[in-house]
Amino acid sequence: MKKILSLLLVVFCYNFIMAQKTDQDSISPKQLKEIIVIGKKSQIFEKQTKTLSTVDEYLQKSSKVGMIKRGAYAWEPIINSMPTERTLVTIDGMRIFGACTDKMDPITSYVEVSNLSEATICSGQEGACFGNTIGGSIDLKRMKNTFRDKSWNFNLNTGFETNNAQKIGGLAIDYADSLFYVASDFMYRDAVNYEAGGNKEVKFSQFRKLNFSQTVGFKTSQMSFIEASVIYDKATDVGYPALPMDISLAEALITSLKYEYRPVANFIKSWETKIYFNTITHKMDDTKRPSVPIHMDMPGWSKTYGYYSKLEAQKGDHHFLANLNSFLNNSLAEMTMYPADPNENAMFMLTWPDVDTFYNGIFLEDNYAFNCHSSLRVSASFGVHRNKIRSQFGLESLQIFYPEMKDTRTRFLKNISANYTIADGKFQYGIGAGYGERAPSVSEAYGFYLYNSFDGYDQIGNPNLKNEKALEGNAFIRFKNEKWTVKAETSYFHIMDYIISKPNPIFIPMTIGANGVKVHTALDYATIYNVSFSNDYRLNDKINWNMKFIITKGIDADKMNLPFISPFSYSTNVSYLDRKISADLSLLGNGIQNDFSPFYGEDKTPDFAILNASFGYNFKWNASKLLAKVGVENILDTYYSTYLDWNNLPQKGRNFFLNINYML
Repeated sequence: MKKILSLLLVVFCYNFIMAQKTDQDSISPKQLKEIIVIGKKSQIFEKQTKTLSTVDEYLQKSSKVGMIKRGAYAWEPIINSMPTERTLVTIDGMRIFGACTDKMDPITSYVEVSNLSEATICSGQEGACFGNTIGGSIDLKRMKNTFRDKSWNFNLNTGFETNNAQKIGGLAIDYADSLFYVASDFMYRDAVNYEAGGNKEVKFSQFRKLNFSQTVGFKTSQMSFIEASVIYDKATDVGYPALPMDISLAEALITSLKYEYRPVANFIKSWETKIYFNTITHKMDDTKRPSVPIHMDMPGWSKTYGYYSKLEAQKGDHHFLANLNSFLNNSLAEMTMYPADPNENAMFMLTWPDVDTFYNGIFLEDNYAFNCHSSLRVSASFGVHRNKIRSQFGLESLQIFYPEMKDTRTRFLKNISANYTIADGKFQYGIGAGYGERAPSVSEAYGFYLYNSFDGYDQIGNPNLKNEKALEGNAFIRFKNEKWTVKAETSYFHIMDYIISKPNPIFIPMTIGANGVKVHTALDYATIYNVSFSNDYRLNDKINWNMKFIITKGIDADKMNLPFISPFSYSTNVSYLDRKISADLSLLGNGIQNDFSPFYGEDKTPDFAILNASFGYNFKWNASKLLAKVGVENILDTYYSTYLDWNNLPQKGRNFFLNINYML
């Protein structure tokens, strides 16, 4: 592996040197990264079926992204059927780590659709720019403000949904001139319990949250500027019907300071350096749950300090990218159990033993355009990952199971990838390969009696786990003419030392009613492959039809099914759009999940098909505009659960919505 990495770095340097001697006309290679437009870029948000959807709902549109749902709020994204540990989610390149041991606070829960412009989704090692990954990455990009002639912009957002009486209100204000800009955004959501199909109430599914963001920029020269930003998100009284506990408080503060330099007609195209800090507080308890055998609360905290410095350059037909990135994260989580008998002592434990994670990495990429038809992208990264347990009590608790373990562990992580694309008339082809590694997560390495309600086991981490390693291959073919865009793509992952939890009968569970104790271990390998097909047909300038379907398979070394593997899934919709009117009719669903995994707590899920419709009208008065969208989701009021719904949590039944966006 060291020889391969060394060779790749030599090639990168050679290309860099040769590029210095080349004076060819520039040819920009095209990379087909999947980008889901969310916000105001060219007013594309007006084309969305539901303008005030959550970020989670938008991400579900991707063929590579699924959502594990534990309630109506804060869904956990998975990429290529791989959950959080194997994926990388960032906000404008910033590393953020949740503070919940039950994954009730994914990174996507701390942003709102109103302050984001797009989500860039990368599969596998294509997503390794900001850190190591196996499945891929999602970078949530905030609205980009610009210096302009002196002016103000105002946006007012409001909405209502009938199923859970969700009330949505938001306000955005921005000002800019030639030297300065400031943008503020506020969004509030409040919802009661929703109803599944057939008017069946899903208790403990309520939530309340507010989100505030602000960005301030100053031009320091004609080619550079600095920008400071903050995101504050607070959720209270959040129910999780698929779990035994709820959230009393989920609070996030995400701050950053950025310097960006964009020279004109230079080898360096852009240089962006950012320092950031974020802190997450997460408090879950079961005080509102009736008849629990023993009450408990589980607060958690996460703090991250980090920076990155990203340089983009071009010489001839070579497009270079280099990124230095580093972060220091601290994760701490507690659990206190209160016995019914007040004379008995409460039981206290550290479920995350105050763990520091320090990472330093470098990412290098050369995207070389052979000509206007073909290009080769080669990338490599190297990182140093170090864990340190700060709590002596937490260390001694884990040493009960691992007497020889130390408080510190250092790992070295490597990544390489190559992707070749070629265009031939109306066809475009691509093929790629990669190798990546990741370190075990804090829960996988140091978790202490974390109860998993999915399979009903307490789980214990394993600090002796090896790095998880993955070989991947991918390919696609795309056809495009004036009316049709058709694309087929596939990916394959061979994951070595695949981390999973397995029962250990010698350990006694802490949680009342638990099936036993599982300890994280590593399988020899596991394999996952995905095949997707999509097509887009433009009947005319106003009417468009698209469809897609996805086939996924995942098995471990013993030929057993892996968890969270999608059955056959599909979606299709017909849309109409002109200057004033928009309409959309869609159908989506899954086939029967026959390849489920009882060993990991799954069961068979039935097939389903959901029908949705929406209508929008655009009103204009001089410089102001009002966009109204009405629609109905799950028109037939179908009662259903998907393969990703925790403990077969039923999804929403029929839901009418109204979204109003006023722009001035």
